[in-house]
Amino acid sequence: MYHPPVLKNRRTLLERSEKFISDTYFTDCNLRGRLYGDTHQLTSLSVSQTAKRISYSEAVQQNFQPCKVGDAFGSTWWTCWFKVVLKIPEAWRGKEVHLRWESDGEGMLWRDEQPVQGLTKEGEKTSYILSECLKQNEPHSITLYVELACNGLFGAGQGSFIAAPDPNRKYTLQKAELVVFNRDVQELLTDFEMLVDIVKMLGEEDQRGYQALFTANEMVNLCDPTDPDSFSSARSLAQKFFSQRNGQSQHIVHAMGHCHIDSAWLWPYEETIRKCARSWVTVVRLMEKNPEFIFTCSQAQQFQWVKNWYPGLFSRIQYFVQKGQFIPVGGTWVEMDGNLPSGESMVRQFLEGQNFFKAEFGQYCKEFWLPDTFGYSAQLPQIMQGAGIDRFLTQKLSWNLVNTFPHNTFFWEGIDGSQVLTHFPPGNSYEMKGKIEDLIKTVKHNKDKGRANHSAVLFGFGDGGGGPTQLMLDRLQRVQDSDGLPRVNMSTPDRLFSELQAESGLLCTWSGELFLELHNGTYTTQAKIKLGNRRCEALLHDVEVGSCLALSQNVGFSYPTKQLQELWRLLLLNQFHDVIPGSCIEMVVEDALEYYKGNSLYCIVEYIFHHSRLHTSVMAFYKLSWTEWGKVLQIGIFVMRQSAEKLFCNTFVLMCFGYREAISDGCFGNQFVLFDDVPLYWDAWDVMDYHLQTRKPVVDVIKPVQVLSSGGLRGSVTFSLRISAKSSITQEVILDANCPYIKFSTQVDWAEAHKFLKVEFPVQVRSSNATYEIQFGHLQRPTHRNTSWDWVRFEVWGHKWADVSEHGFGVALLNDCKYGYSVHQNIMTLSLLRAPKAPDANADMGHHEFTYAVMPHAGSFQEASVIQHAYNLNFPLRLIPDMNNIRPWSMFTVSSAAVILETIKQVPTLETGTNPGNSLLCDLLEQPNYSRPAEVNDSKVSLTFRPFQIISLLLRIF
Repeated sequence: MYHPPVLKNRRTLLERSEKFISDTYFTDCNLRGRLYGDTHQLTSLSVSQTAKRISYSEAVQQNFQPCKVGDAFGSTWWTCWFKVVLKIPEAWRGKEVHLRWESDGEGMLWRDEQPVQGLTKEGEKTSYILSECLKQNEPHSITLYVELACNGLFGAGQGSFIAAPDPNRKYTLQKAELVVFNRDVQELLTDFEMLVDIVKMLGEEDQRGYQALFTANEMVNLCDPTDPDSFSSARSLAQKFFSQRNGQSQHIVHAMGHCHIDSAWLWPYEETIRKCARSWVTVVRLMEKNPEFIFTCSQAQQFQWVKNWYPGLFSRIQYFVQKGQFIPVGGTWVEMDGNLPSGESMVRQFLEGQNFFKAEFGQYCKEFWLPDTFGYSAQLPQIMQGAGIDRFLTQKLSWNLVNTFPHNTFFWEGIDGSQVLTHFPPGNSYEMKGKIEDLIKTVKHNKDKGRANHSAVLFGFGDGGGGPTQLMLDRLQRVQDSDGLPRVNMSTPDRLFSELQAESGLLCTWSGELFLELHNGTYTTQAKIKLGNRRCEALLHDVEVGSCLALSQNVGFSYPTKQLQELWRLLLLNQFHDVIPGSCIEMVVEDALEYYKGNSLYCIVEYIFHHSRLHTSVMAFYKLSWTEWGKVLQIGIFVMRQSAEKLFCNTFVLMCFGYREAISDGCFGNQFVLFDDVPLYWDAWDVMDYHLQTRKPVVDVIKPVQVLSSGGLRGSVTFSLRISAKSSITQEVILDANCPYIKFSTQVDWAEAHKFLKVEFPVQVRSSNATYEIQFGHLQRPTHRNTSWDWVRFEVWGHKWADVSEHGFGVALLNDCKYGYSVHQNIMTLSLLRAPKAPDANADMGHHEFTYAVMPHAGSFQEASVIQHAYNLNFPLRLIPDMNNIRPWSMFTVSSAAVILETIKQVPTLETGTNPGNSLLCDLLEQPNYSRPAEVNDSKVSLTFRPFQIISLLLRIF
């Protein structure tokens, strides 16, 4: 049909097309209003509510009460099981029939005793296909069950989605009906949507955008929403437009379905299990219909949950893994925080994760997959490589608040020189929707144009699960190779990284940590979680060492392999990137602390130490023995008088080495300071630089200094300070004989809101850099703020110690459970407690106990054994009763003070024999390298280390 040209401007043509597919305007006469045809009521609808999460077999035995659309259910975290009885009208033969279901809760549809699809309005999954073309021999009378979780895709925040959950919220059933679905209308709507988005995203200057505009306008002219026979001519115009090809130089997008599911965040662990099932069963259903569809999925823990709770679904996942459509990635137990876990914990993340993927799917993961975490340790490249991985994908650095990270594809180099090929999807998201905007952003924001011509697009609803939809697949199919847009390939991570590797000759290298310029409040938030993590890391270490000592002395000792694996997996789970950082709701905190309580762990310790029947073995845990610095530190208590004549007392440390004072003249050490702490939005996550302008010293004395011990092996004093009318500090300052540091044993009763408590030590040292412990090593960060890159490091993370030194002298700050530091000029600061109110309104409220220490030293921190003394503070001497008659012995010694013997454990995967055999080097997955036997002479193993190198060694000990 010929239409004469009409002079119209771009805006009117564009808005005409938008209104034609609008779900708000003109739905009585536009195309969108024809998406659904006839409707039919359900035969019956009934519900059973429970405060628990129960299985399908339990649910169908409950008493169901009649209900209707519009009814409200709950409260939050409850579960509603709906029994849906329906009968499809005979007149609908030959039509596509859906069950349409809309609610503000998250649903799972069950059919024939199996989960078949997620139903989540927020995830654009609101219908279930009963029949694609109803036939006479298909069942018309069907009974289904819908399991509705009384929470949304992002939890149940009150007012804001990151706010604390509203426990009294109700959840409404908004639609429950049978409908005829007009597939041809949906296909045409998708054509229009993609054309309209091309117009908007390419802009007025682009020739291709105007072609899309006039194509869409002509399609409106041709399409009569009331006449399906008019649709084909309109679709032909769209297909002609999309089929115009690109040139060979066009950027290539590797599209991969994705479904980021936080293992806990604004919902508890138990709800994550159902989120995985709801999301993945929908993915499997999409794979059955779309054999080209590729889906990537990480986190062994989540697979383990689905295997335990939904074995039928897990079998289907295994089938599609073998087909190459369902791609396990990541290689770790969970997507852990990239900063706070210890080095050994990071190794165990890969060990447990990779072993799980190998056992269940027959393959190790090739890529480390960590899209959403709050920073990346500079030791990760070496740990990745030790676990058989040299490829890395993430995107969180796109959130940087001040500086733009300069690359999307590059080599990342760790502190030991290990390099991994790294890719940041340029679209800066791991939950794209397959829209034109996603593709344009991917090309526009690629910072390595000319170096790399391939990028990832990860599409699917995420964070709270949901995953891809059929509509997303249809969108991407339209523009596989369409002029003006990047070419789109449904791809795999292996294909993406292989292409990047093949063209890597011009790629740049980034050396050192990947520092996120945001979320640095997570180094401090939820202090009890961080305390539990540090203590359990130490305790598991000690149990493994003790068990090995016992095993070496008595081959009849039963090494607690299974129990240790279970406990390690609980610890690794709590290292998820919204749990150990403290950016989770109160229910998650309660679960995490219960895991740390570790009754079973203490049972194992009891078993090893007291019930092992090892009559001649020594299992006393040792405190690492190092050369001690024997100079005495002096404690000084000073009284000051303010101009208002208000007398107050402040405790600080005057530290001397010989005749050199360590605290700056006229300054106080151990100075508690309080800051206002109101970030821009992300409460539990962020502390902003402007908080530094609100510094207030804590000076109000409740209990003046008293001497607790004044002679013998220990000298100590105690005092109490008032932080506010609701909060206080009590501290014991301890000096032990022959100990090079002063220890501050601290108790805080904390009831603040949006405050930040720190302790300062203004030291008499000048250095342009401070050194911080990280996993299996350390790195330097500036103490100045010359540039914006320096400035954003106003709050940084470290582990057991930080040190600032000049030639011949320095001061170290040690701790037993803290991770937030700041060293600006000569002021060393340790972050102690925060008080955010979202997503946990009670975060950090209550009683806290922790210890830190200050250690002045001669020479460098290496010469002064700062590393070893930090280990001593964190690994206390464990005394074994009734062992006085046992001769002392040592199982291992290390000849170099530069080497730390970090972990000793049994390797369950290797056979042990009575002949010692040769020692072998192995990787971090404990796989031996038979081509590299270790040199053994006279019971000594000779090893050569590169700086910061991690070496694993297999030894037969009996």
